Amino acid sequence: MAYTFVKAKGGKIGISLNEPDKFELALELLKKAETKGVKFLLPIDNKATTAFSNDTPSIICKVDNIPDNYEGLDIGPETIKLFSDAVKDAKTVIWNGPMGVCEFSNYEAGTRAIAEAVADSGAVSIIGGGDSAAAVEKLGFADRITHISTGGGASLEFLEGLELPGIACLQNK
Repeated sequence: MAYTFVKAKGGKIGISLNEPDKFELALELLKKAETKGVKFLLPIDNKATTAFSNDTPSIICKVDNIPDNYEGLDIGPETIKLFSDAVKDAKTVIWNGPMGVCEFSNYEAGTRAIAEAVADSGAVSIIGGGDSAAAVEKLGFADRITHISTGGGASLEFLEGLELPGIACLQNK
């Protein structure tokens, strides 16, 4: 998701996954956050590689200057510090989606560090999404998270205030 924001802002993201049809929305969200004085954190650096593989050599580079034939697969050390610092004093943390391709051991450091920071924060922590749920379970932090939901899309829709059929049905009884 972050690469969509970075590319929309004119960053060079190599072959990293992004959603060009969401560039306008990304810029609108950034502008709205700025107008309302909301801190909108995006990665600063990342771990990138030339192939979607655990074993391909990687580099650490700025998130907005990824070489043309590279793909970002995890957040880098500066971003780990930025995000960890942001959650350490939080009262509530809502997390949807791993920081990187944590199915690959060489690209799980970002997710591991942020999961640990969330677990150590003492905040009410809510994780939404099957990938995130699987990651915190695999990394051994699930028992220190307040609530884990495998329904990532549904979790986000609930936060948006959209009607969810299952909840609507229960409320109408």
